[in-house]
This record gives sequence, C-alpha cells and structure tokens, in this order.
Amino acid sequence: MQESPARSLTARHRMKRVLFLFSDTGGGHRSATEAMIEAMELEFPGVFDCDKVDVFREYLPGPLKYAPELYPPMTKFPEGWGFGYKALDGRRRAGMALQMVYPYVRRATQRLFRENPADIIVSVHPLVNTGMLRTMRKSPKPFITVVTDMVTTHAFWYDRRADLVVVPTDDAKQLAIEYGIPEGNVRVVGLPVAERFAVPQASKDELRQQLGWRADLPVILLVGGGDGMGPMARVAKAINEARLNATLVLICGRNEELKHKLEAIDWTLPTHIYGFTHQMPEFMSASDMLVTKAGPGTISEAFIAGLPLVVYARLPGQEDGNVSYVVQQRAGVWAPRPDQVVDAVRRWVNDPVARSEAAAASHRVAKPGAAREIARIIADQVGVYPALN
Repeated sequence: MQESPARSLTARHRMKRVLFLFSDTGGGHRSATEAMIEAMELEFPGVFDCDKVDVFREYLPGPLKYAPELYPPMTKFPEGWGFGYKALDGRRRAGMALQMVYPYVRRATQRLFRENPADIIVSVHPLVNTGMLRTMRKSPKPFITVVTDMVTTHAFWYDRRADLVVVPTDDAKQLAIEYGIPEGNVRVVGLPVAERFAVPQASKDELRQQLGWRADLPVILLVGGGDGMGPMARVAKAINEARLNATLVLICGRNEELKHKLEAIDWTLPTHIYGFTHQMPEFMSASDMLVTKAGPGTISEAFIAGLPLVVYARLPGQEDGNVSYVVQQRAGVWAPRPDQVVDAVRRWVNDPVARSEAAAASHRVAKPGAAREIARIIADQVGVYPALN
C-alpha cells in the first residue's frame, strides 16, 4: 500500500524539535509564537515537536524574571517608556547594553540551552537573541529571529549571527539592514497570526445574528489589547456622547475593573461589552471599523479582516511606526484625542463609500499566510520540505 505524502514525510524525518523563545512582555510575543506552532502542525503534521519557553519567567534571575508582571504598569508611563526605548536604540548603544547584561544572565542562558535540546531555535523576543547566540558559539544550531514589532523595530532585535531574520514589513527590513543584518538574511513575511483569523468566516449578517447584534447598523469595534490598556474608557464615553447611529462593541480583555466601569454607563446606542475573548475573528468579521491602540498583532488581524482602523493610542518607540504605516497605507487614521476618534468614526458611520475605500486599503496590506510561510522557512532550515501532492 502506497504511503500518503504526509505520512512518508513523517517517516523520512521523524520528529524535528523546534524551540520557540518568547516572553509575556507585551508585543504579542506569545500569540505570535502560538500562531507559528499551530502553522507548523498544519503545514507538516506529525513532523515537528514544538516547545515554547518564557525565557524571563522560567530562566532569568530576578528582577528580570518579573518582567512579564512589570511590563503592564511600566507602560502606564508612556513618555518614560519612549525615552528608555530610544536611549538604548542604535547598534552601538544596544550592543553595549547587551554586553553589560550578558554576564548576569550567562548561567541562566546556558541552562536554558542545555535543558532544551532542539534542532532549531526561533526567537520571538528582542532581548533573547544576543545572549542565546553567544551561548551557542561552541554548539551552534540554526537560529531564526521572528520580529513581532511592525515598523519601528529596536536594535535589540538584530544580531548578525542569526541565520535568518523574519520581519513584517519592508520598513522593518530596511532597519534590519541598517542595524547590520545582511540583506540576504532578511525575509519580509508579515506578522504571524492564528489560523482562525485567516480562514473565511460566516457572512456579516449571520455572525451578527449569532452574536445578538443588530444587522441594520454599522458596528464600531473598540479594543484596548489583551489587557484593556490605554484610554479606552474615555474613548468609549466620547463615542457614547456623540449619539451615533451605530452599534458599539467593547472588548476589555483581562481588565475586569474596566469592564465593570463600562457596564455602569448609561449607553445611548446599542452596546455590547466583553472581557477577554477567543472570538475576535468573529467579532472583526462582524464589524465595520476598528478603534484600537497601535498594537501590531491587532493591526495585522484587522488588515486580514479588511477593517478600517482608528488608532487612538500608541506606545512611544516601538508603536510609533505602526501608526505611520496605517495612515500611509490609507487603511486608517491617527486620532489621539477622544474628539478626534468621534470625528473619524462619525465619518465612516455616515459615509459608507469612504468606509469601503479604507476597508479595501486595509485588506490590500494583509498577510494572512505569514504564519504558514514562516513554518515553511523553519522547515527549510532543518532540511524538511513539503511533500508533493
């Protein structure tokens, strides 16, 4: 009996081990990692054994091990964050900072490498690359960096010893080259997002019926990231006071305090309030526009859904370029004040043609296949190739 292509592929290569290095310090590092792991199994079922390690929480000494917990409160002071981001950017400054830190994390990095044998290592965090590559000097392994910032990417991401650097945009590629990565070692692929965002959803009317939303009104989807960060409450109140002829959907993420605060408001328009949810693909497909902070993952997901964007907040430094990119692509607008958000939303509520043009621009820059393409790149680095149908 003839083996199927997928089965024969598994038989030839058995299990290759991929180690993904990330940390829950914002930027969607975990979601990007999980999207790639999902894509590895979809593209090469049964061929790869994928594991992920939160480097900060599981291996680094204090106080670095508490970085995932410290990140949200630190970003509540955006100007200070931006100052630190820019102060350490640049090849020389970043290199000096990493050189100073390495002796402190050397043993932890060596233990990480020793306890997690792998055929290939994929880093999804800018502060992991240099330390890991220094540790691997005597026992080199294929090493890929997957950059999860969209445009204004920090020098910490780039170490020329990496075999490949995968970036989301041409702007990020240019920065990678400026920071010393050979052009041939940079691939522009897009930001990896979960497969459920890339697969077709039911029709807008069907989804709204399932969700209990009105079908006869445009839907404004307002989000603040997984942790409900930024001035989301002020933006929601401004939209409410504008008395728009629309439905408002609010996603508060894990921020229970924000959810309770919003639930206490006397809403003037049909409003639905949710906490953390796994239904974002359905919510986006059922909506007409997205009001969001400038997180790269949310923006990439919105592009796939073809949603016009109103960006109301950004983290200085790493998210500055995200705003410029959205505006330059004509996929959305920058509206840092609540009244500006209302003006932008009102225009799209009242002018379906303008809304449709922005939606088309958003869809044009979408890269729904990024996670699967990265999976194929990883496989290629260890000599695994897709079976012929």
